[in-house]
Amino acid sequence: MARKQGARRALCSSDSEDEMPLSTMVASVKTEKPKVSSLLNLVNGSAGGGSSYSSSSSSSSDSDDGVPLAALRAKNSAIRIKAEKFSESDSESDLPLSNKVKEPKNTAVNGNALLVGTKRPKKEEQPSANAKKARASSTKAKSPEASTAKNRVKKVEVKKEPSARKTYAAASVVAAKGKGRNGVAAKIRIKSESNATDSMNSVNDESDSEEYKWWLSNTEGGEGPKWSTLEHYGVLFPPDYVPHEVPIIYNGAKLKVPPPVEEVATFFAAVLGTDHAVNPVFQKNFFSDFKDICREHMGDKHPFKEFVHCDFSLIRAHLDEQSAKRKAMSKEEKEALKKERAVVEEKYSFCVLDGRREKVGNFRIEPPSLFRGRGAHPKTGMLKKRVMPEQVTINIGEGAKIPDPPPGHKWGKVIHDNNVTWLAMWKENINSNTKYIFLAAGSSLKGQSDMKKYEKARSLVKCVDSIREQYTKDLKSEVMSVRQRATAMYLIDRFALRAGNEKSDDEADTVGCCSLRCEHVTLEPPNIVHFDFLGKDSIRYQNTTEVDKQVWKNLRLFQRAPKTSSDMLFDRLNPSVLNKHLQTLMPGLTAKVFRTFNASFVFQQQLVSTPSDGTEAEKILAYNRANRQVAVLCNHQRTVSKGFADQMAKVDDKLLAARFQRKLLKEHLLEIAPNLKKKHPELKEKEQGVTAAWIKKHLLDECAKDREKATKKFERDNEKLKEAREPKQPKSVLKDILAEIAKREKEIKSGSYVPEPPVAKNATTEKVLEKIEKVSARIANIELEKVEKDENKSTALSTSKINYIDPRISIAWCKKHNVPLEKIFTKTLREKFTWAMDVDKNWTF
Repeated sequence: MARKQGARRALCSSDSEDEMPLSTMVASVKTEKPKVSSLLNLVNGSAGGGSSYSSSSSSSSDSDDGVPLAALRAKNSAIRIKAEKFSESDSESDLPLSNKVKEPKNTAVNGNALLVGTKRPKKEEQPSANAKKARASSTKAKSPEASTAKNRVKKVEVKKEPSARKTYAAASVVAAKGKGRNGVAAKIRIKSESNATDSMNSVNDESDSEEYKWWLSNTEGGEGPKWSTLEHYGVLFPPDYVPHEVPIIYNGAKLKVPPPVEEVATFFAAVLGTDHAVNPVFQKNFFSDFKDICREHMGDKHPFKEFVHCDFSLIRAHLDEQSAKRKAMSKEEKEALKKERAVVEEKYSFCVLDGRREKVGNFRIEPPSLFRGRGAHPKTGMLKKRVMPEQVTINIGEGAKIPDPPPGHKWGKVIHDNNVTWLAMWKENINSNTKYIFLAAGSSLKGQSDMKKYEKARSLVKCVDSIREQYTKDLKSEVMSVRQRATAMYLIDRFALRAGNEKSDDEADTVGCCSLRCEHVTLEPPNIVHFDFLGKDSIRYQNTTEVDKQVWKNLRLFQRAPKTSSDMLFDRLNPSVLNKHLQTLMPGLTAKVFRTFNASFVFQQQLVSTPSDGTEAEKILAYNRANRQVAVLCNHQRTVSKGFADQMAKVDDKLLAARFQRKLLKEHLLEIAPNLKKKHPELKEKEQGVTAAWIKKHLLDECAKDREKATKKFERDNEKLKEAREPKQPKSVLKDILAEIAKREKEIKSGSYVPEPPVAKNATTEKVLEKIEKVSARIANIELEKVEKDENKSTALSTSKINYIDPRISIAWCKKHNVPLEKIFTKTLREKFTWAMDVDKNWTF
């Protein structure tokens, strides 16, 4: 049957920002019209008046459990199933949604479009082309919605993957990892339970499966319905708390407490040894909520009166013991637990959207815990309470089976709203924020939203110059509110400040442009401005720069008495007013569109410096440097990790080890071909940092590593022999190996040990030279890795790559410079941006 193609674009809320920031860069600090091309001046250091731009910065089935899926595929690869109408009887109400799909018109099984209730012809009895055409025409006549909902493609999306890996029993779909291995991810039960095997075998035939490429459609996305049919299994709640009955020590006395109290105490015990445990705000908020739980379950006369007398060390010791037991589990035990979880979680991990199987994002309800918060959050340490089904709203298709709530409970509300894309929602108790269950990042709806976002940013180029011209003119407006708005737009445009919303007293004191206070801006004649404030996630923003003289005068005017340091700088402006104004400049324009536009534009221009004849490592370094420029522009910073010094030390050791290898190779080459000294003078050059002391330490470290590897290998091999019921290796085998290592160690300490070069003894001169070249290339890559790691230690590159930079720029760059996409995008990002993969190497933003 002809496949209907189309796509409805859905504008989904982005999960990258809490607010809608406005940031774009301007070409000039003059009051004349800025140009798009001059954005690069800021990135490269020009910020008006010659100043440099700076910033601180995963369904169970009762059949085929014992039959490997790979065997079933091989045995039944030619079998086709009959398509039947789906029963709505109670007998199938407990079947996993992943194995049944209601479809009133066309049903796609393994990529083959079938008429519901019509037997599929046998494979050897292919219908004529006219018959196919007639049937397709008949189907279209029965589907009046097809013309208006072109995106309802009745095909099951199946990702083709290598089928070498074994898949756990037919009960579990491994697609929880985002893949449709062996076609199981698209498994749909369309027969009774007794015919489950035939159904599965049919799905395993991937010969006709197709990917749902909604992005190839010319259909324009709208703000109307996002889907026609939606079925899912609801949400997965965390398991009930299991008491361990380990007492709390209070003022020296061991006290056993009721399970609800014990649970909260266990939350605090879990953070002992971290910065949270010694944070006074965290301690205060935790103990306040802890006492409330004690009063609720132990009465007003509970013994816990002061935090200082509480000792949770016994519970922490219990947690450490349990953790050690889990780590000591065998590989088989861990795998068994993993498979058990997969069986439980599988049915929640997918939904059926317009007849297509789509992956759900995070389908789990958040478990109770102690709230951490981002940055210096005033509510850190508060108890995040357990979410009950009565608090959850389920959104599902009209007429679809409503998911069963946990026994003894009911859903708070069930709605059928196809204008939104979330499947469930609830409110958490800390900040009363609404939490949603959405489809996964690689789903069609999220992909359509992402593509629409970047296409809108691309369209901004047509009017960005006129927008800048207008706010430059408004800097001298006689209306104070207009002048404040123009000044704020200048700062947002020039310095990539977020728009900023007002915060209540129980929120972290973070600000953006519109919520700046006078204390955050210090002026220095004639036109110098010092910015110092806490931005999103309490990341400090510090920047001293020159600004346009009219902007400087405006800022001085906005700070004039009777304002004090704690008063709002822009007292006649807020993000709502600003965003409303933006809507008059371009339909659909928001603050974040500016940020996305500038991030993508600057990134693309910075990639021009990629060396076309450079090595792969050099090209990747250029890519990451361009990415970093965008991260600085958007103020995506991070604190240097505590383990950064250790990470750099490991890179240094790896670099010196490679240089030591090259030293041994060069010495060996000169021994077998001494006449090469004149032809290759570099063979006589010393290797930087490879001293006698370092060599001795390195060789002794290698002995320690070899000893550990030999011991682990001996234990692992004996474990395998035990499982195979074969006799173990005698301990003498390991003893002999360790004796050889000890002998080498002794020779190293005495100075009599001569290390062997990393090449075959009978290697020719050409082979040794070739080996030297390979080691030299590795050394160059490690040196670039070291530079890159150091440059990126305080910059978060992933945020802009995930949320602001059009992925098509990166994909086109990879194709143009022959860089594997795996080097740039993680597996998660490659799945998220499937829609962008078809661009060619010459695509531009």
